[in-house]
Amino acid sequence: MMTFTDEYASVHHLKDGRTVLLRLLRPSDRDWLLTGFDALSQESRYRRFFTAMPRLPSGMLQPLLSVDGWNRVAVVAEGASDGEPLGIARFFRLDEDPAAAEIAVAVADRAQRHGLGELLLSVLDAAALERGIVKLRAEVLRSNDGMRALLRKVYADVEPVSVAGGVVVYEATLGPS
Repeated sequence: MMTFTDEYASVHHLKDGRTVLLRLLRPSDRDWLLTGFDALSQESRYRRFFTAMPRLPSGMLQPLLSVDGWNRVAVVAEGASDGEPLGIARFFRLDEDPAAAEIAVAVADRAQRHGLGELLLSVLDAAALERGIVKLRAEVLRSNDGMRALLRKVYADVEPVSVAGGVVVYEATLGPS
C-alpha cells in the first residue's frame, strides 16, 4: 500500500516553531503555486529557475502543475493554519532511466533556514523510493550555496557529476530509511 497518495497529509514543526502541513501538489493548485511564486524574492526565483522572472510565465505554469502521482510528484508545505505557500519539492522520473529522477526545491524566503528544505526532501525521497526511484539528480547553480549545502546535508553520497557553465549537476543514491 502506498503512503504518498492524494490523501497524504502530515503536520510538522519547523525549527522556529511554525507548524506546517505537507501534502502532495494537485493539478488544481494553480492559485497556490502562483501565490508561492510571488512570495519568492528575485534571488530565490533566479536560483530555482536559472533566470530572472518577475512573473511565472504561463508556459511554465502548466508543466509545474502537471503531476501524475507516479512519474511526476510534488510535495508542498503550507502554513497549517492558513494554507500559506511555504515550499515545494518535486521530482520527475527520467525517461532514459526509470529508476532515476530529477529533483527541484523552492522554499519561500521567510521559511528558509528553518529545516523546511530538509523536511521536504526527506518526504520527497520517501515518495520516490515508494515508486522505485533510487537515484536522484539535481541541477544547481554553482552560486547557490544554500542548495548545495542542503544536498550535502541530506545525501551522504551526493557527488557533482558534471559542470556546464554556472550549473553543476549532482547525483545521489537513495536507500531505505
